[in-house]
Amino acid sequence: MAASFIYLITIFFLSAFPAVMGSSRFDQLFQPSWALDHVTYEGEVLKLKLDNYSGSGFSSKSKYLFGKTTIQIQLVEGDSAGTVTAFYMSSDGPTHNEFDFEFLGNTTGEPYLVQTNIYVNGVGNREQRLSLWFDPTIDFHSYSILWNQQQVVFMVDETPIRVYKNKEKNGIAFPKDQAMGVYSSIWNADDWATQGGRVKTDWTHAPFVSSYRGFEIDACECPSVASPAENFKRCSSGGATQYWWDHPVMSELNVHQSHQLMWVKANHMIYDYCTDYARFPVNPPECEGR
Repeated sequence: MAASFIYLITIFFLSAFPAVMGSSRFDQLFQPSWALDHVTYEGEVLKLKLDNYSGSGFSSKSKYLFGKTTIQIQLVEGDSAGTVTAFYMSSDGPTHNEFDFEFLGNTTGEPYLVQTNIYVNGVGNREQRLSLWFDPTIDFHSYSILWNQQQVVFMVDETPIRVYKNKEKNGIAFPKDQAMGVYSSIWNADDWATQGGRVKTDWTHAPFVSSYRGFEIDACECPSVASPAENFKRCSSGGATQYWWDHPVMSELNVHQSHQLMWVKANHMIYDYCTDYARFPVNPPECEGR
């Protein structure tokens, strides 16, 4: 009995949430998607370049429904004002679902900001913006998206920074019916990215380079010819098929993770659409009772 209890506790802490282990090579999971001459390889590190001619990006070779993806990123050093490095998951079409990390560059000495956003059936406007508790330009840090039928969790170095819960019982749509690819890109967004667009990109500092390693996707791969219903059935636990992301402990944060999220909100949250009453006089329904 005691041995079984210890085993279950061990499994709990290993699985909630699984750490990145045995990261894959870039070309096993991903491929450059645009501006191939702005994508370079240095051993196990991939670099995306932005200059005044073009940005660049890459995408996963497959699409997925539920699971976890993690990439280690070292963001643009020095004056990165006006630039955005994005890491996100997205489906296709006008009613797509999307989970965004957007890293907003800044002038030298000013902190990077991280903006997250969630699109459901083509509708976004769910931005949260926060500062980080470290300098993301000095070294690599891991950024993860965990997705199951109960929640979407954004994580930085395994610390939850945002949770979007399934509230379908309240009539609120939740993204769970569209397979999504994994993407990253660097691009110029000086019309809005830094101090609301007041600070523009200084092209004398180009090229701007974001570096990547530790590519990991632990998720349910979906055939391109399968229907949404077929993918949902394929990627949901049932019978002999049991996925780790459907385990009951994955339906919500554990106590330690909840405390981590509270700490992030208290110390690093800069903007939350749920409290922007000028922009949303009527509180968005998913914000109720968070």
